[in-house]
Amino acid sequence: MKGKRVLLTGGTGGLGLGVTPAVLERGASTITIPFHSEKGLERLKSKLSALDFERIRFVKADLNQESVVEQLVNDLGRVDVLIHLVGGFSMGATDQFSFADWQKSLDLNLNTTFLVCKHCLRLMRKHEYGRIVTVGSRGAVQPSAKGAAYCAAKAGVVALTQAIAQETKDLDITANTILPSVIDTPDNREAMGDQQADRWVKPESIAQVICWLASESAKDIRGAAIPIYGAI
Repeated sequence: MKGKRVLLTGGTGGLGLGVTPAVLERGASTITIPFHSEKGLERLKSKLSALDFERIRFVKADLNQESVVEQLVNDLGRVDVLIHLVGGFSMGATDQFSFADWQKSLDLNLNTTFLVCKHCLRLMRKHEYGRIVTVGSRGAVQPSAKGAAYCAAKAGVVALTQAIAQETKDLDITANTILPSVIDTPDNREAMGDQQADRWVKPESIAQVICWLASESAKDIRGAAIPIYGAI
């Protein structure tokens, strides 16, 4: 990604703690990271050096609002690489899950993906170059009990990404997604305990796959959905 302009959503989240340093290491010229939580922002900043901040721009933004996303992307002027990490898990039996929570899961996992991809694609078409990497889930292809909302949303992410790949197959624009199982993040350890954390997927391992998909080495990879399951 040397010299590339990167939009990295979810860069302050648990997965972002592994992905952000990896993108920096690969020479991106600028990295724009929208954030929602001040806590997450400070946590990421604590892991970065003063030199890193010269290439990072933090922007507070609600990615569920199309006008906000459109303005964010327009302000960038160019997006060579979009890495979209925003998402969140929700759980509950289907017959007891509220419609409001269902909508919330789709907003967080699927609708943000659509909005960011939509507006970045406009710039990528204009500049005739782009790399898009989204995050699906193992649940998208192996749905679990009490995970209907999350699994449906992530299945939508996979379908959306593969549709984009088809729409751009004749251009120097690629779109691919990854399918992680449980990720070893601070939030997951807090919510689930750490008894099996050594079997979960490390953010740093996921970062290697994401950065490869965003590189020139993967320029012929389009519409892939790559499993990253760890040992569970």
